[in-house]
Amino acid sequence: MSPTAEAIIREAKLLADACNQLSFSENIAVVYNAFDYALPGYAAYVSKFVDGPRKALFLGMNPGPWGMAQTGVPFGEIPAVSGWMGLQFEIGKPPVEHPKRPVEGLDCTRSEVSGRRLWGLFADLFGSPEVFFSDNFVLNYCPLSFMLESGANLTPDKLTAAERRPLASACDSHLRRIIEILQPEIAVGVGGWATKCLERQRIADLKIGTLLHPSPASPIANKHWHERPHRQLKELGLAP
Repeated sequence: MSPTAEAIIREAKLLADACNQLSFSENIAVVYNAFDYALPGYAAYVSKFVDGPRKALFLGMNPGPWGMAQTGVPFGEIPAVSGWMGLQFEIGKPPVEHPKRPVEGLDCTRSEVSGRRLWGLFADLFGSPEVFFSDNFVLNYCPLSFMLESGANLTPDKLTAAERRPLASACDSHLRRIIEILQPEIAVGVGGWATKCLERQRIADLKIGTLLHPSPASPIANKHWHERPHRQLKELGLAP
């Protein structure tokens, strides 16, 4: 494992510990910390694909229930993780598991559409993961998944201000450390919310861009995927 990978994994552990100290309102039934129980998946991802600085950092929001929540890998659609990336690992279980959101690791048969679209885009453009990761890295801003009693997903932007502040403080510190470690020339928010997280850091000489979020909840993504992301990457100088 490279020193760069070791540093990134160490920062993930620190963020996991910081997030475990946070508390949330009673309407949030269950919280999954992917940097805790699914750290083996994230560590396998980082160990295989990071050996030094990278030109571009892509930033997502937080784990999806059938993606990173299952694998520890950002936008961790299982076929992309075990197939295209060739990763194999075993993860644990969160302390409290929602019955409608079981954690099954690479055995999960559900599809994470956002992950399928994003990693499919990179596979189409770059071919192999080795080519993509030679210049790029994908990170999620927050490692936590929030579920209501019904099992519905609650994204971090929907938390109360009192809940968001300490979470943002921990995640901002982690993001700045990853930027220091990877020294990217450009950071790209996958979606507007992630872009705002990057802009908030006010890091000198770091170019910031935006990529259309691949969520199926986005009518624009449903209509214009792959067309718009291809154009955006080309405009940012990141298309091969």
